[in-house]
Parts: sequence; structure tokens; C-alpha cells
Amino acid sequence: MQNKDKAMTIEQGLKAEVLRALITLSIPTILEEILATLLQYVDTAMVGRLGETATASVSVTTTVTWLINSVSSALAVAALSLIAKSVGSGDEKRIRRLSSQVLALAVGCGLTMGCISMALSPYIPVWMGAEESIQGQASLYFFIISIPMVFRSCNSILGASIRATKDTRTPMLINLGANVLNVVLNYLMIYILGLGVTGAAIASAVSYAMSGSCMFFAYRKNRLLHWEFRKFSLDGPILRDCARLSIPVLGTNIASCLGYVVFASLVTGMGNTVFAAHSIAVTAETIFYIPGYGLRTATSALVGISLGEGNRKKFELVGGLSVMMTMGMMVLSGLILYFAAYPLMSLFTNSVRVAEIGSQMLKLVAFSEPFFGLMVVMEGIFYGLGRTRYTFFVETFSMWGVRILMTYVCVRIWGLGLQEVWYCMIADNVCKAIFLTLPILNKKYRKKLFPLPPAA
Repeated sequence: MQNKDKAMTIEQGLKAEVLRALITLSIPTILEEILATLLQYVDTAMVGRLGETATASVSVTTTVTWLINSVSSALAVAALSLIAKSVGSGDEKRIRRLSSQVLALAVGCGLTMGCISMALSPYIPVWMGAEESIQGQASLYFFIISIPMVFRSCNSILGASIRATKDTRTPMLINLGANVLNVVLNYLMIYILGLGVTGAAIASAVSYAMSGSCMFFAYRKNRLLHWEFRKFSLDGPILRDCARLSIPVLGTNIASCLGYVVFASLVTGMGNTVFAAHSIAVTAETIFYIPGYGLRTATSALVGISLGEGNRKKFELVGGLSVMMTMGMMVLSGLILYFAAYPLMSLFTNSVRVAEIGSQMLKLVAFSEPFFGLMVVMEGIFYGLGRTRYTFFVETFSMWGVRILMTYVCVRIWGLGLQEVWYCMIADNVCKAIFLTLPILNKKYRKKLFPLPPAA
């Protein structure tokens, strides 16, 4: 009996430890994302006040921006997973070695994607089906925000490395400062200097440069990540590990982003008013699924650390508590989104018609928020374990087999409207949540997908 009571006490202590870690690590990330999204709201509202044409000029290249950012996002997942695992095992030498390779990847990724983005900027609005009247403005906007791509890459990849060392506060403060700067510069560039959409692009570019620079200095000051430049050399095995983890994530991101591009192009053909309503509604919804993304980062870090420690019990607690916390918060956020839909849309546009259409879409998607949260946190568990291939298959199948195929049929064959398009989007999110959860519910596949040894 005493042994049983002792075991229960140890388990309760571990549960409390994991819960504290999840809360401690996720709160800064959630706050960072909430504040960044609120500032993005202000940014969108500032552009929205210039009219539907300005909103369309900025929004038409958004999905392509996601596609470009997907490369650094994939490398960030690999960096977080590998460094967190080394933190769990206490291998500081490997952490520093990983850190040096991560910086090389961040710089190389930024330079490559920046050059590609600037070269393609004249053609992207055309490919996206933008009306001829906004193509020039949209192209210039995309070119300007692509100039500081190295800084954007460093912000993403080096920020993930810092979070893997259980420091989520520093990236939060850096990105908060950058977003405040963006809003201040937006006001100056758009309204004081009268530069309109071009001014918004310049403001974003300057804030990107600031955040990337600050993240680099924070990365260099981190005790675990610090290494000497004179000792740098490329490490083949580590780069192969990064490729092994990041390529499926990149595939996932590309499949998803290309899907968003096709998805957006189908909506673009409905006209500027409908597309503006769709784009603003997508932006407005962003803040309501932030809790899921905040917990995903914390979950990935703690799962990776548990893997390094070889602690199966801790891993199971991290996964279970993350799912329960995320689902609870997403139910609440869905309720708020439903009742705040129209006032929220009214913040971003003077057009009553745009606000009405967008609010109807937000009320529809509010019911699917718990499924979206489940999908996000399950991705975090897979990423933390380094099991990135399964998420690729799920994302690709659901995005193209559910969202895109159904949307194409609804819009191009049946001639239906935006409401049916959003039904297709909801169906996609529900399918992803189900397929990412199924392996955990099956004991056989759970052991195969999560091959952790028993706790010592």
C-alpha cells in the first residue's frame, strides 16, 4: 500500500510539473501571438480604411507569402525538435553544434527565398488572378516585404531554437516590439506621408529587419546556444537530421500553402467585395485559434525534451494535458467568435456589405474551432517526436482531397457562393483533426508512432 501511495504521489508530482511547464512555456507564446494578431488587426484596419482596392492589393499575395515562409517554418520545426531532444538528454556539446548549423540554414534559406521572391514579384498577382487595376500595386507591395527575407528567416528559425531551450519569453518580447514598431510606422507611412499600400509595405519591411536582428542577438546571448564563429564548419550528419525532419514539414507546408493559393484564387474570381470579405474574415479569425498554436509550441518543446530524457510517462502527460487545455480554450474562443463576428468585421472595413458577408463566414467557422485546436496540438506532438511524415500525408490528402476538390466542385461546377467555400474549409479542418488523432487512439499504432522507452 505504501508503495502504491508513493507511486501515486510521484505521478501527481510529475503531472503538476508538466502542467506548470506547459503553462509557463505557453503563456508567453500565446501572449506573443495575441499581441501580434491584435497589431495585425490594426495593420489590416489601417489598410482597410484606404478602401477595398487597397485591401485586395495587400491580401492577394498573402497565401504566396505563406508559401515562401513555409521553408523557414519547416527548418524551425526541425531546429526545435532536435535542440529540445538534446536539452532533455543534457548534451550541451550537441546543442551548440546544432546551434551553429541552424544559423547557417537560417541565412542560406533567407538569401535564397528572398531572391526568388523578388524575382517573381511582378508575376505573382497575375498568377493569383488579381484584377488588372491592382496588379502593379500588389507586385510592389510583395517586392518590398521580400527584401528583408534573411531577417524573417532568422526570426523564425533562431526563435524556434531559443524556445527549445525553454525560453519563450525572449522571442515574445522581440516580436512584440517589432509589431508595435510596425503599427507606428504604418501610421506614419500611410497617413502622415500618404504612401498608402507602399507605406504599409515599407513599415512591414523595417519591422522584419528589426525582429530578425534582435532575435540574432538574443540567440547569441543564450548560454546553451552560444558557439564560437572561428570553430564553424558544416556538419553533414546534423544537416541530414535537419533534412529528415524538415523535408516532410516543408512538403506539408507546400501542400497546404499551394492549396491556400488555389483556394484563394477560386475566391478571387468572385470579385473584389467577396474576396475582401473572405480575406478580412480569415484575418479576423486568426486571434481565436492562437491558444492552440501557443500550446503547440510548448507541447513540441516538452515532447522533444521527454524524448531526450527517455521518459514515456512524462510524454503521455504532456500530450494528454495539452489536448485537454487546447480543446477547452478553443471551445471558449469559438463562442466568443460567434457572438463578436459582426463587430469584429466592422473594425476592418467601412463597407457594410463586406462586414455582413465576413461575419456570416465567421459564425460558420466558430463551431469548428475545437477541431482546429485539436488538429494544431496533435501536429505539435508529432513534430516534437520528429514524426513529421505522417502529418505530411494527412495534410496533403485533406487539403487537396477535401478542401480544394470540394471547393472546385462547389464554385466551378455548381456555381455556389462563399458560404459553401467556407463549409469546404471547415470539412478540411475536421478531417485533419480526426486523422491526426486516430493513431493515438489505436494502441498498436500508438506504439509504432511514439516509440518511447519506459521511464527509468
